[in-house]
Amino acid sequence: MRVVVTRPPDQAEPLVERLEQQGHEVRVCPLIEIEPVGPEQVDLSGYDWVVVTSANAARELGRRAAGKAARVAAIGPGTAAALSEQPDLVPAVSTQEGLLAELPRPAGRVLFAGAEGARKLLVEELDADFVPLYRTKELIPDEFPEADVVVLASPSAARAFAAIGRRVPAVSIGPETTAAAEQAGVEILREARTHDLEGLVSAVTG
Repeated sequence: MRVVVTRPPDQAEPLVERLEQQGHEVRVCPLIEIEPVGPEQVDLSGYDWVVVTSANAARELGRRAAGKAARVAAIGPGTAAALSEQPDLVPAVSTQEGLLAELPRPAGRVLFAGAEGARKLLVEELDADFVPLYRTKELIPDEFPEADVVVLASPSAARAFAAIGRRVPAVSIGPETTAAAEQAGVEILREARTHDLEGLVSAVTG
């Protein structure tokens, strides 16, 4: 099966290797790129919880963190794996709503570290501070490879793929990506049961 991975090249390799091991013909066609933004140093001291919602945020936080928060929560196993230390909470449902359902209350002082333009549900519900660590730029490639299925690992990638106008079914990493894809008119073949590398591989192979 011809599979197109739409992650940035520096993040695509593990998924490409696993899919090729399954016998798929895999091409990489990045539909997003990540640009760091925000402060060069993020002081975590004084926070009861720091929440990260993506692997990109986890990597940027690891590079810029000063001090240490009492506890860390990560949305999704892929985000948890990108942290320098094991998080204290990874909710069963990999959404902001899922985290809110499991976060002990009162949560105390909370810092939400994420993408510029991220949903502010956690900020609103927890009166959390917010620090943007990166922005996602959607890309429109000159050519898009022939494919039987496309792998979408973020809402931004889903929107960028929709803008290309190719009628190819897609596999989604999770509910927010699925929602963005379907809203943009992309057919979702399957959604990963676990929102990580193995979940994507299983969703592609069916």
